Amino acid sequence: MSEDNNRDSLIAAARTALENSYSPYSKFRVGAALRFADGTVVTGTNIENASYGLTLCAETVAVAKAMDDGHRGGLEEIAVIGDTSAPVTPCGRCRQVLNELAELGGTDPVVWCAGNADVVKTSLSELLPRAFGPASLG
Repeated sequence: MSEDNNRDSLIAAARTALENSYSPYSKFRVGAALRFADGTVVTGTNIENASYGLTLCAETVAVAKAMDDGHRGGLEEIAVIGDTSAPVTPCGRCRQVLNELAELGGTDPVVWCAGNADVVKTSLSELLPRAFGPASLG
């Protein structure tokens, strides 16, 4: 599968996840999709809470689902999409959560940041340089 097809299918999965967003307070819907080396795709969407600090971001939901399914590495690609015209990037907390999963497999995943009108390609290490992770504890 070409990079464009990989990107498009991953962004489509993130967009489908966005449709399940529970964001009654901010109205800011976000979807995320993670692709692993074995081809598995795991999605997540943001889930808000009346106690705003308890809100879960789409990327964090996807990582939790992936780890619950036994994925401990092999993270190759991430797609994040917002219901916006400009591309959405993972927040700082999500960058850290994604880094934990990526470090377990020694990968630096491609990150597709998307909106309704544009897509930007970057990497997790570009979004979170000099990250603190499992290797930092040894």
